[in-house]
Amino acid sequence: MSIKSFFAIPFAKIATKKVQKWAKKPFETQEKVFKNLISEGRKTAFGKDHNFDKIATYEDFKKQVKVTDYEGLRPYVDRMVAGESDVLWKGKPLYYAKTSGTTSGAKYIPITKESMPTHIKAARNALLFYIVEKNDASFVDGKMIFLQGSPVLENKNGVKLGRLSGIVAHYVPQYLLKNRLPSWETNCIEDWDTKVNAVVEETVNEDMTVISGIPSWVQMYFEKLIEKTGKKVSELFPNFNFFIYGGVNFEPYKNKFESLIGKKIDYIELYPASEGFIAYQDTQTEKGMLLQLDSGIFYEFIPATEFFDENPTRISIKDVKIGVNYVIILNTTAGLWGYNIGDTVEFTSTKPYRIKVTGRIKHFISAFGEHVIGKEVEKALNDSIKGTNINISEFTVAPQVNPASGLPYHEWFIEFENEPENLEEFAEKVDTSMQEQNIYYFDLIEGKILRKLVIRKVKKGGFHEYMKSIGKFGGQNKIPQLSDNRKIADVLQDFLVEE
Repeated sequence: MSIKSFFAIPFAKIATKKVQKWAKKPFETQEKVFKNLISEGRKTAFGKDHNFDKIATYEDFKKQVKVTDYEGLRPYVDRMVAGESDVLWKGKPLYYAKTSGTTSGAKYIPITKESMPTHIKAARNALLFYIVEKNDASFVDGKMIFLQGSPVLENKNGVKLGRLSGIVAHYVPQYLLKNRLPSWETNCIEDWDTKVNAVVEETVNEDMTVISGIPSWVQMYFEKLIEKTGKKVSELFPNFNFFIYGGVNFEPYKNKFESLIGKKIDYIELYPASEGFIAYQDTQTEKGMLLQLDSGIFYEFIPATEFFDENPTRISIKDVKIGVNYVIILNTTAGLWGYNIGDTVEFTSTKPYRIKVTGRIKHFISAFGEHVIGKEVEKALNDSIKGTNINISEFTVAPQVNPASGLPYHEWFIEFENEPENLEEFAEKVDTSMQEQNIYYFDLIEGKILRKLVIRKVKKGGFHEYMKSIGKFGGQNKIPQLSDNRKIADVLQDFLVEE
């Protein structure tokens, strides 16, 4: 055991006790955050336009600030990007995190000197909780890899601009720099294929203990390692015992991952967003991620079933219930107010407050009133592959409203690593799970409005080819797992296995 790993354990215990202190006082913690946000917000153009001087309570806030999205705040963001100060938050941002918008082109999400530290602290604390739970910090002596975007930043009227993961790369603690891979030069490679190949070359002979990234892209890295060496990941990296991920539900990828790795490992889920670091997994024994109530974010929640109503219920942490699907709304020290990031979450616990991400409010299928959401699709796949050797690399689901013949149906595009022996039986299992979960879908099948789902086999590497074809091939881009239109499905027809 090195000095670094020896001292990591007592440090982790101190840090996690601080987290538990505020987690045990959730309402007080959020009230403190709320008051600070309103106090600072009064000094801004947004605060003056929305009468922050009249806001004393959450009820006052709801009257003055409506729920919005990037387009709603865009006039203010445009003023900031042009160089104006004190617009959404005091002064100017430290950075803009550049993300892809579906309707607005590139989005510039402000990150301030108040919000930036919370991104770093939350990621660190996730590791510290793991150290305390395992009473083992030996992984800090090995090499760590975080598959991420390029750390090269642009300049936008005096403010640095880049991908969130690229920005965070500038904040790796000094004591981890010697352990961190890939090299700065490799991290700066823009072409993803070239980058992953370079990462393989740099890491193949190292003692990798921590690997992190979006599952589909880390899977690509694992496959290239195996292709180069003919060995499973656990043979190459015997001290690799846990994987850190965020951005997607990992369960559909788990079988495939454990096949590539060659042994069972632990997993730490993170919920980072450009808008704020929202939650992280604080234990291996409980479901869900600890909601970051002390990170300069005041949270609001709207039941997903009401979101598109004229006057939906809008509540704070005090009134949430376990098992309800909510749209999560943020108010942050980066100056985002009443901001809908588009995600839906469900509480798994209220002591402490833990959540799981259930999908995207825009990513659903309701072409016939079935209201199918991401959580149901993922569970149906998980139910169907459990206890089998079936491995799924990637998938997405869309409605087929106008088939050449017969009734409409849901079309599932799946790239299998190990495919089922009988695809029809597998499809039947998936459909049964969907009907059990979703009464609307069940009724549509029973009422002969829809026929049972159809699975299309995407050729191996097909999803990567698809992402290249639309210019979104890289570590921060994800395939939506379901959509209410045929935009993705129609293009994927070119990447199917030939029957």
